[in-house]
Amino acid sequence: MMRKSFKMKLYDGMAKEYERRHNLLWDEMKEMIHAYGGHNYSIWLDEETNVLYGYIELEDEALWQKSADTEICRRWWDYMADIMETNPDNSPVSADLLKVFALD
Repeated sequence: MMRKSFKMKLYDGMAKEYERRHNLLWDEMKEMIHAYGGHNYSIWLDEETNVLYGYIELEDEALWQKSADTEICRRWWDYMADIMETNPDNSPVSADLLKVFALD
């Protein structure tokens, strides 16, 4: 199992809507995350900057990368595109974070 952390950015005033949508996360999206090896997934918000920090544990990085090609993932990206910074394909603008410390 590997740990992955990344950051994304919300548009101003969209924090509550982002949380609302994730509280109603589609069952198909949950199933896809697990099917592509994602576990212990959480997202944190820095309210001062609107930066989101994601953490996920992955069975396999290559398998996880394939999840971006699923129909459900593309639909989720389209659904979220109006409240956060996105790329031309509506995927979130995301930057991996460098792990500098971990304690189990």
